[in-house]
Amino acid sequence: MKLFEVYPIYDLQPVNAHGAYLTDQSGAEYLDFYGGHAVISIGHSHPHYVYRIEQQLKAMGFYSNSVVNPLQEELAALLGTLSGYPDYQLFLVNSGAEANENALKLASFATGKKSVVSFDKSFHGRTAACVAVTDNPKIRAPINYAEHVTFLPFEDLKGVEAVLSKNETCAVIIEGIQGIAGINTPSEHFLKGLRTLCDQYGVVLILDEIQSGYGRTGKFFAHQYADIQPDIITVAKGMGNGFPMGGVIISPSFEASYGLLGTTFGGNHLACAAGLAVLEILQQEKLIENAQSRGVQLKQLLSKIDAVKEVKGQGLMLGIEFDFPVKSLRQHLLFKEKIFVGSSSDPNILRLLPPLCIGDSEIDQLIEGLTNSLKNEELLIH
Repeated sequence: MKLFEVYPIYDLQPVNAHGAYLTDQSGAEYLDFYGGHAVISIGHSHPHYVYRIEQQLKAMGFYSNSVVNPLQEELAALLGTLSGYPDYQLFLVNSGAEANENALKLASFATGKKSVVSFDKSFHGRTAACVAVTDNPKIRAPINYAEHVTFLPFEDLKGVEAVLSKNETCAVIIEGIQGIAGINTPSEHFLKGLRTLCDQYGVVLILDEIQSGYGRTGKFFAHQYADIQPDIITVAKGMGNGFPMGGVIISPSFEASYGLLGTTFGGNHLACAAGLAVLEILQQEKLIENAQSRGVQLKQLLSKIDAVKEVKGQGLMLGIEFDFPVKSLRQHLLFKEKIFVGSSSDPNILRLLPPLCIGDSEIDQLIEGLTNSLKNEELLIH
């Protein structure tokens, strides 16, 4: 059997990872400023993380949600405390797509409606409902119909109200910061306006914090910069630091009932051990505060580089905009400077999504590597 080849793969094989560094099969070391799509939150192979999973695996790796699992309650309590949502409820799943799929389903159950407002350049996942509310027709199969979805630009509150006033909408879904689109941040005014309109028309406000959550922006959630409370928040990526894990954080206004939602693997014992380790490390090592201060530091340093047009985002979710396509620059950083960075659907933007534990030495290495790469005039042409 062969693999179903859907990924463009670099000829590079990491075999070891610690902190913010990866080592390949030849022994070369790489600085990780991408975190495997923002997944690595606390750093690779953190000793406490490894210990938590190891101990749980020795005790018991898995049983279904038909038995008591105290780790789930422990995780929910700590997540509520650290995130500032102690009165919300948690439904555990395995991925961001599952989190958004269940969030949309909950909104539809609660309102009895099916129409959704999403936003231009959005990405919410590849499962049926998620891909329908993702603004990318190329990944939407005929079965993933999107006739019930309206896509609007950021900041268009009049457009949102025009749709909601028809009384057919169950949910408005928006990313705390759009990641794949190139680090686009909704304004405080816009998020506050969405909250007001959703309240006015009885619509569920879903904040997709799958990439922007878990401390990455310098607050636990990106939407907290706007001082609003969504009805539902979705999380994944940094939640498990590489262990497949996602969650739906649900307002107390929603009432649970047996069979309403379900999952086989979601919230399993190993996942909860990984998730607890992440939260404990975020708290003990003050990594959210570090993300905020390092984000400010990076913005200041990157803005001094002549070729940089703009630095977008918050904390350690940053987009570096140039006035030329960055594909060659990204490859030069990877293969010549040994630094992982990310791309986006905007060809002129590099994405930075490093582990939240980075410090001065990692930042200095990035700036030096980027400066060296930009001296290569061929990169600016291609």
